[in-house]
Amino acid sequence: MQVDARSRIETALKSAIGKALPEHADLVPTLTRPRNAEHGDYATPDALNLGKRTRQNPRKLAETLAASAAADLVGLVDAVDIAGPGFINFRLTPAARQAIVARVLAEGNAFGRSDAHRGRRVMVEFVSANPTGPLHVGHGRQAALGDAISKLLEWQGFAVTREFYYNDAGAQIQNLALSVRARAHEILGHHEHPFPEDGYRGDYIRELAQRYLDEVGHDLSDIETIRRFAVAELRKEQDRDLLAFGVRFDNYYLESSLYADGRVDDTVRRLAASGRTFEHEGALWLKTSEFGDDKDRVMRKSDGGYTYFVPDVAYHVTKFERGFAKAINVQGSDHHSTITRVRAGLQAVGMGIPQGYPDYVLHKMVTVMRGGEEVKISKRAGSYVTIRDLIDEVGRDAVRFFLVSRKADSEFVFDIDLARSQSEENPVYYVQYAHARVCAVLRQAGIALDAATRALADADLSPLTSPYEEPLLRRLADFPGELADAAQDLAPHQITFYLKDLAQEFHSYYNAERFLVDDERVKRARLALVVAVGQTLRNGLSVLGIGAPEQM
Repeated sequence: MQVDARSRIETALKSAIGKALPEHADLVPTLTRPRNAEHGDYATPDALNLGKRTRQNPRKLAETLAASAAADLVGLVDAVDIAGPGFINFRLTPAARQAIVARVLAEGNAFGRSDAHRGRRVMVEFVSANPTGPLHVGHGRQAALGDAISKLLEWQGFAVTREFYYNDAGAQIQNLALSVRARAHEILGHHEHPFPEDGYRGDYIRELAQRYLDEVGHDLSDIETIRRFAVAELRKEQDRDLLAFGVRFDNYYLESSLYADGRVDDTVRRLAASGRTFEHEGALWLKTSEFGDDKDRVMRKSDGGYTYFVPDVAYHVTKFERGFAKAINVQGSDHHSTITRVRAGLQAVGMGIPQGYPDYVLHKMVTVMRGGEEVKISKRAGSYVTIRDLIDEVGRDAVRFFLVSRKADSEFVFDIDLARSQSEENPVYYVQYAHARVCAVLRQAGIALDAATRALADADLSPLTSPYEEPLLRRLADFPGELADAAQDLAPHQITFYLKDLAQEFHSYYNAERFLVDDERVKRARLALVVAVGQTLRNGLSVLGIGAPEQM
């Protein structure tokens, strides 16, 4: 991979700081894009900040750093200017700015990838839905977020394992089995078997009951057999929905296995051995208050059953034991209260698990709207909208784009009418249409998409100087950094913003300039830029798990 202009400026700036202020040689330079392009391509406030810390005149320090950095950047920058009280602005040469096109064409599908974290293992756990019904829209948001976060980390070199944790034990699973049995009795006309007061009532329960009667038989006395059948069937349905959503998992972990393998009991023994448990009123408590919780928590109830956070602690012990020093959980915001308890348990277990393990991305729920009114129920699920409903309504790409287009911790309104519209107000249509326009330009030029990079690899890029081309060149150069920042922040919505900005700038370019001009140098340069835009759109969309259509 080529060393880009930004990286070269950061290296030169770091060297200049080390020479002028050896005690700050380890400082990582801060480099940003000025809001006004007339101020240059990159800017840094480092001299201003370091001047305050070292009690030096910031502007004089900026002059020293600028002169030193400029000496290492001959041929890359036209000017290094001092602005205001000590900002340093770097202005690239036209050739340096245009070089991003050649880089995109050379790297192709790898443009934006980094080896910064090669070899580091990370587990991303997401969806982890109870196998008690179809996946709802909240699970869909979690699936889109978890998969995009996984891809972002992979693009930074991480070895990512995607894991789905099935909560196939506990009261909700027993309630599922009772619900299926009650519907089966109802189908058979056994009216003396009432439906559980808090049972699952969607039509899918009746479907499960009918399948059980057809495939297993009419003997409804064994609730365990009904439980296993219902869980297996719903797991298969969830897997089908995730496949339709384009989400795959490397591993599935069953909560029941934690009990079967003795891991829950072993975790409780470790916690007891740590000296941070106590007995009170027949229950076993963990001193979670020693780790920041607002009060101590019950681990084992007086009836001998474990509270829900105990298997969670045991499960995360297995993550650490499996070699995942970094783990990320993508969960609904209703899990907020469990974070402190799980982390406290992992600290108390005495295995050297670092503080703050695991990382959490908590997302809020989704409100679905159609025709200006909220959609609250599914035909099959009854009480909620399923992810399959949305996919059937607007297609996988629109669902995935929309569900990652806001910060995870923000409320989100999914407007079905907007997602189906073919207008610039629909962000996924707007971005995909930009890619389709790229392909249309290439068809008009008689160049196949898969041959475009080879055909234009040697194009002279010097004609790319128009007011519509320079913003595109800057935007393309920002792509690797945008990916790195989004991965660091676990924030795929940043990529949706980037893609919308890139699409907007390309649409403006498309409407303002002609590409197939008589001047061969200009034509080839513009076509090379068009190809670079298309490649970057494809790469960004692929990170989000979204297709890049060639025609729309």
